[in-house]
Amino acid sequence: MKLGNPAAADEPEINLISLIDVLFCLILFLVLTTSFNQRAALKLQLPQAQAGVVPDEGTPLIVLVDMEGKFFVGNNEVAKTDVISLKEAIVRAAGDDRGQPVILRADGRTPHQAVVTAMDALGQLGFKKLSIATTPEQRKP
Repeated sequence: MKLGNPAAADEPEINLISLIDVLFCLILFLVLTTSFNQRAALKLQLPQAQAGVVPDEGTPLIVLVDMEGKFFVGNNEVAKTDVISLKEAIVRAAGDDRGQPVILRADGRTPHQAVVTAMDALGQLGFKKLSIATTPEQRKP
């Protein structure tokens, strides 16, 4: 007489390893193909084309870039044109106030790299209120 059937003791089970592999591949695919918004690293206040009244938010820090790519923070010239020297000059001029508005004034003929270097230094220091100074376009009669 047989008391136990060894075939009846096996219960059906679901093999989840292949399902986990498929889900891992899908997640990996989605992560690699997702495009991230890289422009959100530095928030800019773009200048308006129409003349308007800008609310006074305090004394702005002025960063100038001349035609040759030299930097001026406030009224002081920065000795070197690298990011580290510019960041040190900005910290000396602004102190610990990272909420202070900054106006970036660049000559129209300045190299684009100099403007990007100034914006990069300001972004690394944590300034978020950045305005780029422009002049109104002169209309031809």
